[in-house]
Amino acid sequence: MPSSERLGEFAAVVQAGSISAAARALELPRATLSRRITALEAELGVRLLHRSTRRLVLTDAGRELDQWARRIVADCEAAWRSVQRLDDTPRGLLRISATAGPLDDLLLEFVTDFPEVQVELRTTNRHVDLIGEGVDVALRFGPVTDPGLIVRRIASSRRLVVGSSAYLRAHGVPTTPADLADHACIRGFAGDLGPQRTWPQLDGGEVEVSGPLAADQMHLARRAARAGLGLAFLPWIAIHRDVHDGRLTPVLLDSVGIDHPVSLVFADREYIEPKVRVFVDRAVPALKSAFGTMPPLPRG
Repeated sequence: MPSSERLGEFAAVVQAGSISAAARALELPRATLSRRITALEAELGVRLLHRSTRRLVLTDAGRELDQWARRIVADCEAAWRSVQRLDDTPRGLLRISATAGPLDDLLLEFVTDFPEVQVELRTTNRHVDLIGEGVDVALRFGPVTDPGLIVRRIASSRRLVVGSSAYLRAHGVPTTPADLADHACIRGFAGDLGPQRTWPQLDGGEVEVSGPLAADQMHLARRAARAGLGLAFLPWIAIHRDVHDGRLTPVLLDSVGIDHPVSLVFADREYIEPKVRVFVDRAVPALKSAFGTMPPLPRG
């Protein structure tokens, strides 16, 4: 049976995209790492990688092993950390994934209160693979389907269509979902599938959208909408102040939108590190309070 070390080397090759790059990261001779990958394939009796001069391509067996290898390596690292740090003091590197804004104040307080914790915030709207990408905690908008995650529900958040007063004066106010075909729509990204082609309707349907700008960063879409470049589809928590101050105006409130659950998620492991446990215990009530104090949605 392959050792956790061999599985870790295989996962490193996949992550690096080449044996040479992985060998440098692992501080191993390239020839040694190449022999070990070949031996791993021989031991398992299957081809894991198709090698070429430009890149490596995973076989079906390789993709399956990569998923297991990442989990096993993560669990091994957690096991080492758990026996090395039995004093229950939060310390070490805490990697967090979230959209821009909601966690800012909390993170500043957390770093001050726990000086032995180093925090890395990865700002993204993408649903990251926590285990595969080495993320400890993520703030997630939308349903959570991964059974390997613990979910702490925060709130529900509506996404809605907004535009600036200048844009709406120049291009008119859409009154039906079909009117969006005549508007510049500032689109986000549909996971890893590229720019959105549709926006959801409250009745469960979808409406096609297009426009000159697509961005997977919410703050850029918000700025573009405020600058009058088009209509954007954004969560209420990100734009309620703009709406209150008149910088953005909601449209199609009764027809286009979606209610997303908002959750804090982390990997389901037998041993939850103190840095993760303490952060989650602080973040959940703070986020619930922040969402609870938002003004209600305007009426359509």
